[in-house]
Amino acid sequence: MIPPRVLTIAGSDSGGGAGIQADLKTMLALGVHGMSAIVAVTAQNSLGVQGYWELPPEAVRAQLDSVLGDIGAQAVKTGMLASPVLVETVAEVLAGLDVPVVVDPVGVSKHGDPLLEPDAVDTVRERLLPTATVVTPNLYEVEQLTGVVVDDERDLRRAADAILELGPRWVLVKGGHLPGDPVDLLTDGTEEHRFPAPRIDTRHTHGTGCTLASAIASYLALGEDIPGAVGKAKEYITGAIRHGFQLGSGIGPVDHAWRWRNA
Repeated sequence: MIPPRVLTIAGSDSGGGAGIQADLKTMLALGVHGMSAIVAVTAQNSLGVQGYWELPPEAVRAQLDSVLGDIGAQAVKTGMLASPVLVETVAEVLAGLDVPVVVDPVGVSKHGDPLLEPDAVDTVRERLLPTATVVTPNLYEVEQLTGVVVDDERDLRRAADAILELGPRWVLVKGGHLPGDPVDLLTDGTEEHRFPAPRIDTRHTHGTGCTLASAIASYLALGEDIPGAVGKAKEYITGAIRHGFQLGSGIGPVDHAWRWRNA
C-alpha cells in the first residue's frame, strides 16, 4: 500500500520545531508520506532565528520538478518562502497543479524574527494566494496582507473576506492571539465554520502554524473535504500544543508525536 503523498515547500528549522522538520513530523504522525522542497536554511533554536540563507531559485525549481515529475503529490503545503523571486518560483509551479494547496503565509517566526522580505508581501498577495485552496493566516499576517486589524472575534469575518478578495478558495483566520479561548474562522465566502479550542497554559508553542497547515494538507490528501480536514487538523494541533515541551532555554516545540506517546 502506497500512502498519500504530501509535499512541503518551506524553510529548514535547525532546532527541529518548525519549518520543514515540523511539516515532515506532522505528515508521518498522520499517516502520509512527506516530501520536501527546501527554499531556505535557518540557524534557529528555542531563543529565535539567528540567520537564514535562501537557496537559489533554480535549486528550488529543480526540487519541485524532481518530486512532482516522478513521485507526484495529493496535496501541497507552503511555509517560509523568504523573497519575491522564491515566491514567484513556487507560485509558477503551483499554478499548474490540480491538487489542494495549503498556504501558510509565514511573515515572522514565533519569536518575532522576520522570515519574509518586506518587498515580497506584494508577491504573496498577487502570485501565491490565488493558487491556494486554503490559506491559514494568523492575525499579524492578516494585517500584513490586507491592512485589516482584528481586535476581537467579531472582526474575524471581515478579515477573512479581505483575504478572500486576494484569490484563495478558502481562508482559515487563526484567532489565537485574541484574549480568551481561541476561535478560528474558516470560510469560502458562503459557508462559515468556527473552531473553538481551550486556551492551554503553556509557552511551548513553537511550530504551531507550520504544524496546523501541514495537518490540513495531510487530511486533504487522505480524502477529507475542507471543513473536515480543518476540524481534524485542529484536534491534532490542540493535542500537540497541550503536550508541548521545554527544549533549550526559550520557547519549546509542540509535540508532533503526542498521540504515540499517549497511546
